[in-house]
Amino acid sequence: MRLIGAGYGRTGTMSLKAALERVGCGPCFHMIDLLRDPSLLGPWARAAAGERVDWAAALEGWGSSVDWPGCTWWEQHLETWPDAKVLLNVRDKEGWYRSCLTTIYAAREMAARGELRGNTENAPAPEVMQMINDIIWNGTFHGRFLEKDHAFAVFDAHVADVKAKVPAERLLVYEVAQGWEPLCDFLEVPVPDEPFPRLNDTASFRAMLGMPEVAPA
Repeated sequence: MRLIGAGYGRTGTMSLKAALERVGCGPCFHMIDLLRDPSLLGPWARAAAGERVDWAAALEGWGSSVDWPGCTWWEQHLETWPDAKVLLNVRDKEGWYRSCLTTIYAAREMAARGELRGNTENAPAPEVMQMINDIIWNGTFHGRFLEKDHAFAVFDAHVADVKAKVPAERLLVYEVAQGWEPLCDFLEVPVPDEPFPRLNDTASFRAMLGMPEVAPA
């Protein structure tokens, strides 16, 4: 594991996954990998249940990670790979909250009602949705995600915690709008001669899971 993603989801993590794999820092583990292959769920479900996981075995063969569930256990991953670099992917909180609300939280609500059918990706398996509920909505946000001030406080506290615990020379605080240069400088790899990936915006996410388009504000 060369790079540990400590930032929350809906901060451009699908774009980051593609970018990291493009510059040789892959394969990159992302929540989408659990949606595509629920057989990978085992160690994450055990971690969500409070068990200590052998992360070296669980993530054998992966070169990096971004998004949930990895960011929940970023400190354990850093203990496992003490020479890895840490990427703290961030985004303006208003945009992040709105994106969460209309994508992953809306998918949770539709799944609970039995309305999530899938489209270009299969609908998440029930056991994957249970793990997501356990670690994100009931864990990270303590069942209070709809209280925006609470969600913002959790976001800010997480960012501050990562910054406080990771030496500055091993940490990149990054927004995907910054493009290739800071990411490639941090990883000490050449900058690709192509546009930075732009994937999985709100419309794409909802289309992927067969969710209706968001009504105009």
